[in-house]
Amino acid sequence: MKKGRKLAVLLGMAVWSATVLAQTGSSGTAGDTPASTQGSGSPSDYVIGADDTLHISVWKEPDLSETLPVRPDGKISMPLLGDVEAAGLTPTALGDSIKEKLKKYIADPRVTVVVTAMNSQRIFVSGEVTHPGAMNLLPHMTALQALASAGFTQFANLKGIYLLRNENGKQVKLPFNYKEVVKGNHPEQNIQLKPGDTIVVP
Repeated sequence: MKKGRKLAVLLGMAVWSATVLAQTGSSGTAGDTPASTQGSGSPSDYVIGADDTLHISVWKEPDLSETLPVRPDGKISMPLLGDVEAAGLTPTALGDSIKEKLKKYIADPRVTVVVTAMNSQRIFVSGEVTHPGAMNLLPHMTALQALASAGFTQFANLKGIYLLRNENGKQVKLPFNYKEVVKGNHPEQNIQLKPGDTIVVP
């Protein structure tokens, strides 16, 4: 019984410590928040794009904290600040930008930016797959990983798959032989995907 109570106490302390670290970062004291952070669902180098959804939080300023969509023009609309450019920035960079703008109105503003929906980062899979259409592009996702999520129909030509990508205004066709790649051959075909890529399964 004592062992069980001791384990519960240790687990409780671990959860409390993880919560404090999540709120304060790797340094700082409980109750402080970093100037800007990104959500757990997005890496630190994630670049915000149109149609993403952001949660902007200003510490101790609930009227300025809200969830906002990034408009097609790449901007968000905030109280006091009006339109703010968001597309092309990382969550950290956007947080710093908002912080600087808010200094005109608030002493020492502390801003947190969390990407709650990465809608701008999408790829497309078409043809003989069980789940065609748009797919959220996860960090470092490869062609093989995308196809594993899409699945194949019984008519899929696994040797004739190709990827369409726009490079410098031109469409490029890249071959992908699924049967060879899964065997460990032609690893160069299993490329890391970029937003807007389309995988076609004939």
